[in-house]
Parts: sequence; C-alpha cells; structure tokens
Amino acid sequence: MHIHFVDPYRPGVSAVHRLDPRVKLILALAFILATASVPVGAWPIYILLLTLTFSGALAAELGIGFLLRRALLATPFVLAALTVVFTTEGPAWLRFPLGPWVVRITYAGLERFASIAVKSWLSVQAAILLSATTDFPALLLAMRAVRVPRLLVAIFGLMWRYLFILADEARRLMQAREARSADPDGRGGGSIAWRGRVTGSMAGNLFLRGMERGERVYAAMAARGYDGEVRSLPLPPLGVGSFLILAIGLALMGGLAVLAQLVG
Repeated sequence: MHIHFVDPYRPGVSAVHRLDPRVKLILALAFILATASVPVGAWPIYILLLTLTFSGALAAELGIGFLLRRALLATPFVLAALTVVFTTEGPAWLRFPLGPWVVRITYAGLERFASIAVKSWLSVQAAILLSATTDFPALLLAMRAVRVPRLLVAIFGLMWRYLFILADEARRLMQAREARSADPDGRGGGSIAWRGRVTGSMAGNLFLRGMERGERVYAAMAARGYDGEVRSLPLPPLGVGSFLILAIGLALMGGLAVLAQLVG
C-alpha cells in the first residue's frame, strides 16, 4: 500500500491566484460566517452562496467538477447531524417501529438536516477555493497578518510541513505487514478479528513512532535556534485594488447575511 501526500494547492495565473492571500483569507472566513448565519430553510440564499462558490471556481480556472469532488470531504461530518431528523419536534413525515419505540421523522427535522448539510458543503467549498489558490506558506503569512495567535499558526505550519513524516511511518508499517503476510494482496490473512487486532497494534505503533520522531525533529529545530516562529519576509502593504475587492466582498457577505435574516 502506498500513501501519497497531496498538496491541495493548484498553481495558476488566474486573478484569484494573484489576489493577496490576506484578502482571500478574510473573504473566505466572511463567507463561512455568512453561511453559518443563514436561517434554516432559506433556500434562495443558499442558491446565491452556491453561485458565488461556482463563480470563484470558474474565475480560478479550477472548474466546478474539481470543487464538487473535493467538497465530498464534508459528507462524513454531515452524517453526524443525522439525529436532528428524529429529535426535531413537528408534524411527522414518517413513523416506523423500532423495538419498543416508535421512531418519528419530522418535516422540520428533514429541513434542518438539509440546511446543515448545505451549510457544511458550502463552507468546505470556500475552504477548498482558498487552499487551491493559495500556497501554504503564503496562507501562514496571511494568518499572522490578520493577528491569528502565533502559537496556532506555528501548530498549523509544523503539522503541514511534517505530515509527510507520519505518512512515511505509516507506509513503513504497511510494508512490514505485507512482508510478513501470506496473502499476496497485502490484506493479511486470518479472520476479521485478527485483522482488527493487527490494525490496532499498528495504530499504537504508529502513534509511538510519531511521538519519537516528533521529539527528534523538535530537538534538531531547537538546536538551530527555533523559538516558535518561522522567520520570513513580510507581505507587502495592500494596494488600492485589494482594499476595494475586500470592501466589496465584505459588503456582499454582510448584505447576504442581512437578506438571509429577512428571508428566514
């Protein structure tokens, strides 16, 4: 089994790629906040927000298909909200017995769950557009420029830069298991319980190896003068065009948030 470390950044020369990373970061956060403030069932506003993400994908020359495929990442997290379908009060859409209980699915619950799913989907699309058009070092500089706490930025940076080390350790464990397995597919022999036990041992081993490697990496960085922040050249001041785009974007997000409250 091979583990590949894939950078979500897609180099390009579009206007979105050339936009200042600070502007893109602020607009992405404003979009996510505006999306979160939309009331349940305000479908016209959701359509307007979806139009904005699709327009951003086309302007960045990424394509709508790229955005939709990557946005599937939100699906597992959306399923965590499935319980609102059964717990929200309101007229029942469907009833069915489950042992001694009668489970009710309400119209209000379905609408709430659909709204949560759409909000999550749109927010992930905004994050995808940001990460696909901004390389990670520039994104870290933008975080520091907008006064994100230094410790949080350092954690993001170290996690990103050394994630491939964890992937490499996992690849070595997979290779060791395949070398000791009688199954040519590399899935391992034995029952499902045996595979689960081996996988659990591998996860624990990976955690210990990651901790040990992390300590060695930090010792090497501290020996070279690391004090919690990576030094880099500051970003240039924002130009008039960047300020104009930022003001228009924030005004648009604010207008959509107000319109959502009126529609809701």
